[in-house]
Amino acid sequence: MIFTQEHQELRRTVKSFVDNEINPFVDEWEKAGEFPMREIFKKLGDLGLLGISKPEKFGGMGLDYSYNLVAAEELGTAHCGGVPLAIGVQTDMCTPAIAKFGSESLKEEFLTPAIRGEAIGCIGVSEPGAGSDVAGLKTTARKDGDDYVINGTKMWITNAPQADFICLLANTSDDKPHKNKSLIVVPMKSPGITIAPRLDKLGMRSSETAQIFFDDVRVPQRNRIGAEGTGFMLQMIQFQEERMWGAANTIKALEYCVNSTINYCKERKTFGQSLIDNQVIHFRLAELQTEIECLRALTFQACEDYINGKDATRLASMAKLKSGRLGREVTDACVQYWGGMGYMWDNPVSRAYRDVRLVSIGGGADEIMLGIICKMMGTLPGKKK
Repeated sequence: MIFTQEHQELRRTVKSFVDNEINPFVDEWEKAGEFPMREIFKKLGDLGLLGISKPEKFGGMGLDYSYNLVAAEELGTAHCGGVPLAIGVQTDMCTPAIAKFGSESLKEEFLTPAIRGEAIGCIGVSEPGAGSDVAGLKTTARKDGDDYVINGTKMWITNAPQADFICLLANTSDDKPHKNKSLIVVPMKSPGITIAPRLDKLGMRSSETAQIFFDDVRVPQRNRIGAEGTGFMLQMIQFQEERMWGAANTIKALEYCVNSTINYCKERKTFGQSLIDNQVIHFRLAELQTEIECLRALTFQACEDYINGKDATRLASMAKLKSGRLGREVTDACVQYWGGMGYMWDNPVSRAYRDVRLVSIGGGADEIMLGIICKMMGTLPGKKK
């Protein structure tokens, strides 16, 4: 991936925003379990940062996806995972399908205000009994005249307590599981929607997450994205941006863990010398930084394939898998070198340790990524390469 001057300018803009509008308040927001989402999103929208790769016609910058990943990487300099996650849901999880496959009216009604930061979105796929098993979801949207009537529940929905709309995956027929689903944009103020109290999570504490219940929620069929029955396919396409975004967002967060640990190990003395002077420690940190660089190369290679029109599924799945596993490895090692200080709740490395655990679960668990990779390698039983 060759980065232009425009890429570097975007990096500086995002980094400045994180330094001035996010990091000074992270500790406060983490304790509160929320952040001023509407205020932050409006500021991001004013800078154009919520529509980097979205069409100019609807308020976006119209840039290729590499610019989006540069922004995701710089958002990783935030000293928490929750705020970047909420932003990523807006830019790369609930709006890509609308931008690519939605009607003009859907884009005008939902995408344009989302890009401006005037409307907050969320993505409704996971359910209590169907997380990574997308084909197994039970929420239904049955036709009634010109409307769909929606019943069911969605679980672990990031941004739900503040959201203005949800990009919902629901069963719209009794066909086979991969052919009976549709993506539907549902206003969150629709009668029949109930949002449960926000969930008490291990990490991503400043990100608001909740369960949503749908009881005879009526929405016009014109709010469907694409043709009926194509929702599973469209969501799989939408997942590719989510997975690349997630991988890119971990890179500088992990570098921050390594650099913070280096600084701490220089200051902390044991047995008459600085911790960093132990070869086992500085060699291990060098290994971890090398692995982070490998993740960066893999992620942007997936991005290059994606913007060149190639199928990026294999590399995007690998990047997602690698970022989750490397995140656990890096943060675990760094917590160890911080010793007792690393076990404290407000320590930046222990926060990263908790936050990064989600990467191997959300957006398709590690096991799902492995299954996708195996399928594309032809190594599944009965499959030929």
